[in-house]
Amino acid sequence: MIAEALVFLVSTIVGLFSLALLLRFYLQLARAPARNPISHFVVALTDPIVRPARRVIPGWGGIDLSTLVLAWLSEFVLLVLVRVIEMAFVGAGSVPVVTFLVLAALSIVRMSIYLLIGALIFQAVLSWVAPHSPVAPVVNGLVRPFLRPFQRWNLNIGGVDLSPLVLIIVLQLILMIPVRWLEGMVRYVLGG
Repeated sequence: MIAEALVFLVSTIVGLFSLALLLRFYLQLARAPARNPISHFVVALTDPIVRPARRVIPGWGGIDLSTLVLAWLSEFVLLVLVRVIEMAFVGAGSVPVVTFLVLAALSIVRMSIYLLIGALIFQAVLSWVAPHSPVAPVVNGLVRPFLRPFQRWNLNIGGVDLSPLVLIIVLQLILMIPVRWLEGMVRYVLGG
């Protein structure tokens, strides 16, 4: 019972910080407007670790690699901490570090897909409830590159654009098939 509580606590704290780092990375990548409550919160939360990391990990082609690497490292730390808790309380065996490194990368992919699904749902709700909200341009900036290919199919039925729904279905299939398969293969091959 204590192990489950500790795993929950560590997973929540480190997972939310990883999510904030990943959101910062995608906001910068999408060139989302910086003057909004979401960006201010994410930058304030992650700046103490991102600024020093930028001195060590340079950007590449306009991409903030330091934030992405920090998100990956925080997922790695999360996996290691969970295993340490399991080893201390349950008696689980050790796992090669390479397994954690690869699983952390797959976790970033999974988290990115969930972030996009959440942004799509949030955009749909905002478009009905508060289309002129200060957050709307940020969410639109995040989802627009992914929606554009589906919007070419002209999926408007009765004035409702179904392209976000189709994209959510595609993203769920990506989570179910290749991501889950890769995680299983890593655990099988590398002993996770």
